[in-house]
Amino acid sequence: MPNPTAAMLVIGDEILSGRTRDSNLHHLAGELTRHGIDLIEARVVPDRHAAIVAAVNALRQGHDHLFTSGGIGPTHDDITAEAVAAAFGLPLAIREDAFRILEAHYARSGLPFNAARQRMARIPEGAVLIENPISAAPGFSLGNVHVLAGVPAIFEAMLAGLLPRLTGGAPVLSQSYRIDRGEGEIAGPLAALAAEFADLSIGSYPFVQNGAFGAHIVVRGTDPARIDAAMARLVALFPAGG
Repeated sequence: MPNPTAAMLVIGDEILSGRTRDSNLHHLAGELTRHGIDLIEARVVPDRHAAIVAAVNALRQGHDHLFTSGGIGPTHDDITAEAVAAAFGLPLAIREDAFRILEAHYARSGLPFNAARQRMARIPEGAVLIENPISAAPGFSLGNVHVLAGVPAIFEAMLAGLLPRLTGGAPVLSQSYRIDRGEGEIAGPLAALAAEFADLSIGSYPFVQNGAFGAHIVVRGTDPARIDAAMARLVALFPAGG
């Protein structure tokens, strides 16, 4: 049975402007691989309501899961909750359990629980909260859409709490082999190997080192015996990486 599939939607003008380097996609990909969910697609959109709604609807309909990052804070440009609610055609309002979580957090911290911070308690109707153990402001799951914060440390903590709720498949395993020859020389045998092991993913990742060309060949799949067999054939084709 194939693994569930996923997409990621990264939301934020700061990513598209180059002001902020995204690390959440890299982290999500690794965690989903270990959990047996195949990350198939990723998109980045600006803080624009229509763009977020369109991307959410396209990606949630094409994959088993959609993970979003960014845009759930207290400022005017944090519009992810509104956009996700609009994508589902659902109302958005302050929810009592989310409000109480935030109220208690700011009481402990000695900071005012002002109107801007109360915005973070707005949750679409019917959503399930995702715990935020760092800054308290919850994310939420609505259908197959999981809305997480954009700050990497918070995103990672929220994802760690969310993943046990999701049904995964077989973890994707991988092995790598270095070949000190250019891709043009190895392409033919490599294509034949990929055809022979069509149930695996075999990728070639070129490099240049000290003026010489080479490639790292990575074999991925869920069956360790098949990966071992493919690696044995690869080593036989290119002994000692030659």
